[in-house]
Amino acid sequence: MAMLCSPAPASSDPGTTPNCTLEPGPIRTVTRIIDGETLVLDDGKAVRLIGALSPRARDADAAAGAWPPEIDATKALSDLVLAKRVKLAFSGRRSDRYGRQLAHVFVLENGREDWIQGALLRGGFARAYGLPDSFACARELMANEAEARRTRAGLWSNGIYRTLPAEHPAEIMKQRGKYVRVRGSLVSVGRTKSATYLNFSNDWRSDFTARIDKKVLTANPEFDKSLDALANTTVVVRGWIERRNGPMIDIADPSQLEPTDAQPAEPAAPKEARPAPPEGVEPSAVNLKSL
Repeated sequence: MAMLCSPAPASSDPGTTPNCTLEPGPIRTVTRIIDGETLVLDDGKAVRLIGALSPRARDADAAAGAWPPEIDATKALSDLVLAKRVKLAFSGRRSDRYGRQLAHVFVLENGREDWIQGALLRGGFARAYGLPDSFACARELMANEAEARRTRAGLWSNGIYRTLPAEHPAEIMKQRGKYVRVRGSLVSVGRTKSATYLNFSNDWRSDFTARIDKKVLTANPEFDKSLDALANTTVVVRGWIERRNGPMIDIADPSQLEPTDAQPAEPAAPKEARPAPPEGVEPSAVNLKSL
């Protein structure tokens, strides 16, 4: 059965969005909102909205409960789902280390099945992300986030969430443990037996680097083939900052690497993060496998 979120504005650029297939889950009622990405169902189970990372006070080292983007995201989720019937859908990992279900959530209302992750991303109340084995619908998630970045909606109007320049590794390192976007010119692509490294300078010991494990490349051969051609181009990398000599992002899925000719500039007039659908086609369609 097809489940669609409200469409993002169509673009005149050619292209179509492929289907995102998920396994349908139970239908429950939402009884409580914990934060901008976590809710509780009437059976007592907690659900984490996989793919939509909500703002947190720690993003800005602000006081708990006093960070406006976090407050806005929690209210947005509450307005969308509290006391409403929702359908869960799954792909890959079904729970995190805290026992919360990792699910895509659809509100059932007035004959519609609206995708909550898409709505939050499109409104600027979350950022697109994934976890190992949980990158389903990355294309659709990114398309909705791209629309919010284009209009600078919600958190995208806040300087804390700006894209960081790769040539300032000290600034990037201050974000260690946080989820960020880093933009820069890719100097070289280095390959070893275990991983491929995207180098943003000739000093890998102190400057920003992105790493892609061999397992990721084996699972995505076309992505692997495309990497060498990115040398001397400008790209955006998204993920959690680690310290490996200098600051580093570990890429677990191709969606974490965005060539700049396929994503919006900031703050200039953008291009779509993914090829946009033609007029009348929804960019965030999600199909569920039949039971």
